[in-house]
Amino acid sequence: MNDSVDTVKGDRSRPGGKWLLLIHQIPPKPDYFRVKVRRRLQRMGAVALKNSVYVLPYRDEALEDFRWLLREIVAEGGEATLCEAQMVEGITQEELGRMFSAERDIEYAEIVVGAQHVASRGDAPTEDSAGRSESEVELGRLRRRLEEIQTIDFFGAPGRRAAERAIATVEARLSRQVAGKAARGGEEMRGHTWVTRRDVFVDRIASAWLIRRFIDPKAKFKFTGSKSYQPQAGEVRFDMFEAEYTHEGDRCTFETLLERAGIRDRGLRAIGEIVHDIDCKDTKFGREEAPGVAALLRGLVRAYSDDATRLERGGLTFDDLYASLRSPARSRGK
Repeated sequence: MNDSVDTVKGDRSRPGGKWLLLIHQIPPKPDYFRVKVRRRLQRMGAVALKNSVYVLPYRDEALEDFRWLLREIVAEGGEATLCEAQMVEGITQEELGRMFSAERDIEYAEIVVGAQHVASRGDAPTEDSAGRSESEVELGRLRRRLEEIQTIDFFGAPGRRAAERAIATVEARLSRQVAGKAARGGEEMRGHTWVTRRDVFVDRIASAWLIRRFIDPKAKFKFTGSKSYQPQAGEVRFDMFEAEYTHEGDRCTFETLLERAGIRDRGLRAIGEIVHDIDCKDTKFGREEAPGVAALLRGLVRAYSDDATRLERGGLTFDDLYASLRSPARSRGK
């Protein structure tokens, strides 16, 4: 790379920086492909410089994104050219930066409006309140959307801080609502033998990991083939018929455990959404990680028939997943 040309570092481009231009022409049919390309460009954070000419600050990730999209366009019978460029006349670096920031500000404003809508619902009186559940689901979606926008906010749009404050305000209010219950619930959930059904899979593997890692570090696990197992002294059941901790409403067991323990951890909430989408098969959260996690766990189950081994090996998988999801600045996947 020419040392005289500045490239984008982090989230900003300096004057004299290099840009990537994708010039493309899409065939009129099928209609869905045109929509698909437009959405992909939006997710990348690209802005339209001219009709069918999209621009991104030069970064290795942007170059890879554009290359993949170019191949798809050509494979569908379209035409596409990818260029590295420096702006000489017609538009300045500062004007381009303002174009990117204007796009992000629109998206940040939508986050603020969404957070205000969640806040307007008022306090939820009980843990089973439908309004409470809806508020938490919507807040989770807003948080994920905020993280997506931050990833493509190359020039630090002014609206970012307002969006972050709006999310933080709602998160703080929900946390205060459950603070007392969290302390009581967490203490009551420790020191047990946790009983569940044999042949553990998604929800039970994830729930056992959650219990041992965040709720009851000294937990012991027991597996039963009985559909109506009656717990003995010191035992509690999870993810089975009439269990103390199982599906409640539309929550999977992992989500129930989070709720009953009063845990408000971003990474664990994300894992709960993934487990829900896999276990309940209703795509409630639409987590893009769900198919990959499901495939890993299916492979684990095929490789190991022993339930204790499945929990041990599955725990390593969820350790890695948690490390990835707990950071708001994680990199985007394909």
